[in-house]
Amino acid sequence: MDDVWSGAGVDLHLGPDAGDGRRIGLERALRDAIRDGRLTPGTRLPATRRLAADLGVSRGTAKAAYDQLVAEGYLTARQGSGTRVAALPPPAAEPPQAPAHARAPRFDLRPGSPDVGAFPAAAWLRALRRAIATAPSLAYDYGDPRGRVELRTALSGYLGRARGVIAPPERIVITSGYVQGLALLTRVLDGATVAMEDPGLPFHREVVRHNGGTVRPVPVDAHGVRPEALGEAAAVVVTPAHQYPTGVTLHPERRRALGGWARAHGGLIIEDDYDGEFRYDRQPLGALQGMAPGQVVYLGTASKTLGPGLRLGWMVLPPHLVDAVADAKLHSDHHTETIGQLALAELIDSHAYDRHVRACRLRYRRRRDQLLDRLGTNRTVRGIAAGLHALVDVPDEAEALARAETVGLALSTLGDHWHNPGADLPQGLVVGYGTPRERTYPQALEALAKVLDG
Repeated sequence: MDDVWSGAGVDLHLGPDAGDGRRIGLERALRDAIRDGRLTPGTRLPATRRLAADLGVSRGTAKAAYDQLVAEGYLTARQGSGTRVAALPPPAAEPPQAPAHARAPRFDLRPGSPDVGAFPAAAWLRALRRAIATAPSLAYDYGDPRGRVELRTALSGYLGRARGVIAPPERIVITSGYVQGLALLTRVLDGATVAMEDPGLPFHREVVRHNGGTVRPVPVDAHGVRPEALGEAAAVVVTPAHQYPTGVTLHPERRRALGGWARAHGGLIIEDDYDGEFRYDRQPLGALQGMAPGQVVYLGTASKTLGPGLRLGWMVLPPHLVDAVADAKLHSDHHTETIGQLALAELIDSHAYDRHVRACRLRYRRRRDQLLDRLGTNRTVRGIAAGLHALVDVPDEAEALARAETVGLALSTLGDHWHNPGADLPQGLVVGYGTPRERTYPQALEALAKVLDG
């Protein structure tokens, strides 16, 4: 007998109750699946012969159930296109409950994201095709928790020449982004105290706490994080290339002092190089890791250069942490998805990644310049040498946010980033210029100017 269940056709999971008869039970099961959304409008259903064979009923029973639901408007049946789920009228709309200020803003100048409209779709597709065409069959199996060797090898060369990172492939672990890297390190540190820049991103502090770490704020001034305030912390998370959110660059003396602290205390420096490629007025600064590879964990991602939707990041680890982090990765998600890794490796090896980064650097520098031109010289704007955001001084954040709401502009404040917010702390607007699309960016700047001009 042919195994009809495993053959060709459309699978449909139903559990009809035959207590009131097979036809009625089948009708009810189909009707319920459509009502609760398990069968969505447009879904093609199996032919009656196939459905009857799968459920162990007669074809006449299956056809009668379909005919009844067609008559009730749940299904449509057309010659040549089969039987499909009909589009039911939507339920009666409830009166809106959200207040007016909850509506999506017209313009978004919050930091944190690049212009995803600039994603190099054509180059990525070419890289993806080449990667799939040359990938060994084992690439589709479970793999090394550190990630594909093709990407680790490509990153080793790229990070060495572009960021000054000492990155042997065997010391690289591929992650699904910075957050996963920070979480894995926190688990490996096993409840230790992690110093984090103040001000800094609140979500990253929550990642550390959620994974068992204790957060200690360490102040940032005009020269970057202050190493003398680290004390007995086991690790410190820093953004030396372009501090978030103040935008300052870590002073060379502070770099040396951080390395000295790590060697003297056996501490670990976690370097978040989130937008290190984007420096505008001179050559990008090399990563801190190159000065002290035995004390620094370097974390980078494709989120700012390509897009956060790819979920691709990397860690370059000191030798003594590789096995522990790889084991934590194994027990977290086994390994990061493979196909994207192979495509990114191809993109890097073909230098299409370099070309894309250079094009983005020019695009974001133009945006930075437009921001400065529109705000003029009567505004104090900080952190403009690099990155995708700037800090604009304002006397009253609450007042600025209220004005921003009236013009449909979403902004972030410096006050959102302090470990312990207070009225006596400096105030400002953290303006991201990566997110808006090219066609709307000038309008977003006009809205910002209205907010600042009162």
